[in-house]
Amino acid sequence: MTDQRNTSTPIDPAKLDRLAEVAVKVGLGLRPGQDLLLTAPAIALPLVRRIAVHAYKAGAGIVTPILSDEEMTLARYRHGHDESFDRAAGWLYEGMAKAFSENTARLAIVGDNPMLLSGEDPAKVARASKANSMAYQPALEKIVNFDTNWNIIAYPSSSWAKQVFPDDPEEIAIGKLADAIFAASRVDREDAMANWAQHNAALRERTDWLNGKRFRALQYSGPGTDLTIGLADGHEWEGGASLSKNGISCNANIPTEEVFTTPHCRRVYGHVVSSKPLSYQGTLIDNIAVRFEDGKIVDAKASRGEEVLNKVLDTDEGARRLGEVALVPHSSPISQSGLLFFNTLFDENAASHIALGQCYSKCFINGAKLTPQQIAAQGGNQSLIHIDWMIGSAETDIDGILADGSKEPVFRKGEWAK
Repeated sequence: MTDQRNTSTPIDPAKLDRLAEVAVKVGLGLRPGQDLLLTAPAIALPLVRRIAVHAYKAGAGIVTPILSDEEMTLARYRHGHDESFDRAAGWLYEGMAKAFSENTARLAIVGDNPMLLSGEDPAKVARASKANSMAYQPALEKIVNFDTNWNIIAYPSSSWAKQVFPDDPEEIAIGKLADAIFAASRVDREDAMANWAQHNAALRERTDWLNGKRFRALQYSGPGTDLTIGLADGHEWEGGASLSKNGISCNANIPTEEVFTTPHCRRVYGHVVSSKPLSYQGTLIDNIAVRFEDGKIVDAKASRGEEVLNKVLDTDEGARRLGEVALVPHSSPISQSGLLFFNTLFDENAASHIALGQCYSKCFINGAKLTPQQIAAQGGNQSLIHIDWMIGSAETDIDGILADGSKEPVFRKGEWAK
């Protein structure tokens, strides 16, 4: 294939194929004989088909796609019986968990309209989300614990494109979103594989430095922010390529600009405001402002979407505590694009962020050998949710606090201090 744009589509087919290849080889590191379970919106079939080609070329056993559809999703909310919103397809998730236990790789393609449910009953959305989270738990545990290699990528659907570029005609909007996805995913050039190798090496340098420092906590300061995040006992920083328990190195997120670890869920103090809106299940939650005491959010406000934010915080005991802290420089390519993607996969890579809810056992020294009880004792959080929101900006300073109480600069004005 060449890089020449096919005039019949606003999506460059060569770059789409390159994204599929990177997803299989870099994102998953798919091994010969390994099965692949793939979920995607039906609109993303062109990418699904290219992934199948590259997966089978890489020696995949069986590629199994599961497709969703926006109109079918809306049909449930508009015509479904009330009691159905407290149910989820547990049998499906049990099957997925079994597949992951048997070394099946997991790939998710995102691309649905981020505001799809904005006009639906928020109570029904919250109920369905909670039921789905509970049913998904057996499969989710295999993912957050990196039992198998997994990856998330994106496809530029027309409904999503019109949210990001509302003033452009549909075809132009799709082309712009496609180009933004390709650039952020580092497949806009022919040397995509080498580009990813270099990028992973740079992220590894950051994690090696942070792991060598063994900071006890991070202290954030900036407009509206005075926050101290204690780090979990025995925490380990991760970023870029990561080794799953099945011995396969994978890049779970494409794109990725972050290095991240596990905070201590009982040692977070102070207040912080969001630096970018959070798009969550059809609601844009803007200007989030929260206050922590002993690791728990005790006060939460938002200029928009506050009701939804508080419903999220009431999901379970762990929903008001942190499960992840991530560092992203303000100069990241996604930040410099100036776009709000309305999608956490991209927006979280535009700024340093924190995540409410479930922690990653991967972000502990010897995390693969720790029991859930040991992880909890070391400060790891447990919850049905894991929701990232952005707190970094060009005005953010971050200091690392060492075991003796001394401080060392980590970020100055949104950039790495070293």
